[in-house]
Amino acid sequence: MKGFIKVLTTAIIGGLIVLGGQKLLTQNDQKETKPLTFQQNNSPVEPRAIFTSSVENESGLPDLKKAAAKTVHAVVYIQTEFTRKSSVYDQYFSIDDFFGRRSPSILKASGSGVIISSDGYIVTNNHVVQEADKITITLNDKRSYNAKVIGTNPETDLALLKIDAKGLEFVKFGNSDQLQVGDWVLAVGNPFNLTSTVTAGIISAKARNINILGSNSAIESFLQTDAVVNPGNSGGALVDTKGNLVGINAAIASRTGSYIGYSFAIPVSIVKKVVTDLKEFGTVQRAYIGITIKEVNSELAKELQLDSIEGVYVQSVLDQGAGYNAGLEAGNVILSLNNTPVNSTSLLLEKIGLHRPGDKIKLKVIQDKKVRNIDVVLTNKYGTTELEKASEIEVSAKIGAEFANVPKSIMQDLGITHGIQITKIQNGVLKTAGIRPGFIILKIGNTKIYDKKDIKNALINKKGGILIEGIYPNGIRAYYGIGL
Repeated sequence: MKGFIKVLTTAIIGGLIVLGGQKLLTQNDQKETKPLTFQQNNSPVEPRAIFTSSVENESGLPDLKKAAAKTVHAVVYIQTEFTRKSSVYDQYFSIDDFFGRRSPSILKASGSGVIISSDGYIVTNNHVVQEADKITITLNDKRSYNAKVIGTNPETDLALLKIDAKGLEFVKFGNSDQLQVGDWVLAVGNPFNLTSTVTAGIISAKARNINILGSNSAIESFLQTDAVVNPGNSGGALVDTKGNLVGINAAIASRTGSYIGYSFAIPVSIVKKVVTDLKEFGTVQRAYIGITIKEVNSELAKELQLDSIEGVYVQSVLDQGAGYNAGLEAGNVILSLNNTPVNSTSLLLEKIGLHRPGDKIKLKVIQDKKVRNIDVVLTNKYGTTELEKASEIEVSAKIGAEFANVPKSIMQDLGITHGIQITKIQNGVLKTAGIRPGFIILKIGNTKIYDKKDIKNALINKKGGILIEGIYPNGIRAYYGIGL
């Protein structure tokens, strides 16, 4: 008992010593440390914006409600019907197959479109309405109209439609050139048949080439955004925070068929050019510079002894093309077009695609290790500055071939004084007739052929059968009948 009392007494004394020391230390700290206070500034202070935008709310974030409200009534739901054209789509057989009473199957698809004028002009993707037999437009207020196709352009994946209506709400064109990476945008469309859907994101990149249009002459200079886009959004609007149209949604990067992070839109700069041409001519007036190009990388810059990695490298120059006539040479590096720097092939093609044949552009190039300014008069694919009509384009599509002047050496060997040589054949009446590449067309009907324009003039507005006379480089003459 005495031992226990001794231990208890010792513990109590130790505890008192500790408490006393702690109190002493606390008093010293209070003497040295000022108390924390929270000051309130009653004077107005501008909030620090995390995101910059032309339209902001009190929090500094972009106010997207007005842009959405301006856009949803101008974005339409497109339903298309087209006839099955191949038995490869067949999955089932019916008794009609055996008795020849089989009726054509009607396939349906859907997408989006954007009203761009109060009198019913609508822009959408070419792939939304391609080969459609019937196009039905449903407005946001559920009114429906049948649409007619004013024109299409597969090279940019755009199409212009028209409905018979007045006083429609429409989206005004914005400026895609002024967009910067990080700018806020809205995607408006009808994904998965969910009408009037709005998603938000930012511009992730510009002048993207994703090789989706499948043509050497295609113009791919997409705006990349992380706004959610899914099947059904094709042809819908991409708008800025003011509700102005800056792009037409066209594609997504996906391994599943649905959105996984990035989507792509056609810049409104291209849309305006295509729409204007389709309205005026029924076809797009495509300008060409007549060169093959590739981007400058570090390895090429070192090889060319360039001071910086910039510009687009000219691999080759086509004979008698716009670039050739202006003095461009293989090995040149194009630095800018009309004072706009071009550091990618997609951007250069986009800028050229905004022009028509006959337009003059100014290039800044490195030639012979010197910076030079070169003026180039752009041409059409035939090498002239003439503008084409829709009927002429239709003839070109039916022909399905590319042409070039006959080399002088071959003309001398064959003893001919005129003709145009076929360099490439695609699907069309010439391929169907059995004509092969290399064939030199001397005469179509009663018209002698001296240049590419003669071919077009000989076939335009022609219907029925017509005889083509020519010769192959090996000296074999041939005659082919084609139907138009």
